[in-house]
Amino acid sequence: METTDLPTPKRIALIAHDGRKDDLLEWVKYNQGTLSHHFLYATGSTGALIAKETGLPVHRFLSGPLGGDQQIGAKIAEGEIDFLIFFWDPLEPQPHDPDIKALLRLAVLYNIPTASNRATADFLIASPLMNQPYQRHLNLRPPRSA
Repeated sequence: METTDLPTPKRIALIAHDGRKDDLLEWVKYNQGTLSHHFLYATGSTGALIAKETGLPVHRFLSGPLGGDQQIGAKIAEGEIDFLIFFWDPLEPQPHDPDIKALLRLAVLYNIPTASNRATADFLIASPLMNQPYQRHLNLRPPRSA
C-alpha cells in the first residue's frame, strides 16, 4: 500500500456553499489562532470573505461553480492539499454537483481528513495530529478490468 506524509504545517482547503459561508466564517474566526499556523486555500468568494474578515492569508482559486472545486481537487491529486473543510449545503441543489462529487471522491481516494460540518471540523482541528506529521495510506489501486 502506498503511503505519503501529511506535513506540518498542514495545507487546508476551505470551501462553503452560499448558505453555509457564515457558518464557515464563524468557525474560522473561532479557530483563527490554530489556523494561522497552517497554509489556507479556498475557492473564490469564500477565500475573499475569510481574508477580509480575519486578515489570514488565503490562496484563492476560482469560485466553485467556475472551476474552483476542480482546482482544489487537482491540488489534492498532486499532493498539495492535505486537509479539506467543506461546509456544503445539503438542502440546496448546486449547478456544479458533479464537480462537488468529484472533489469529495478525490478527498477519499487520497485519504485526506475531510469535514463537511462544524462538529467534524471541530474534532479534526482539535486533534493532536494537526501539529505533527502523519503518514497516510493512499486508497489508490488499479482499476478493475471489465
